[in-house]
Amino acid sequence: MSSSDSSASYIHLVQHLIEKCLIFQMTKEECMEALSKHANIKPVITATVWKELEKENKEFFESYKESQNKDRMTEEETSTMIQKMILDHQDHDHSKESDGVDRSKQSKDVGCSKE
Repeated sequence: MSSSDSSASYIHLVQHLIEKCLIFQMTKEECMEALSKHANIKPVITATVWKELEKENKEFFESYKESQNKDRMTEEETSTMIQKMILDHQDHDHSKESDGVDRSKQSKDVGCSKE
């Protein structure tokens, strides 16, 4: 494998990872940070590949940026939503536990008898 083959392969990997970031509605900056942290890819590499993708897919990225501006929650909204989900989950677990105990007692009392 020549160095140009390995460079092309590396760029293809970065492109694939950027596409995954797009699926998760990440901004360019979030993607650069995530790939740096989790895939050990330098932010300048991610930024360069992202720019090339933008050039090749102008309409997609215009639409993507537009939808991000509309659909993006504030940090406070995200935090509130996560806290609510945690509370709902805890409430669900607690009610499940108490229901399970009551139902198990009931099901023993109601058992089928052979007469």
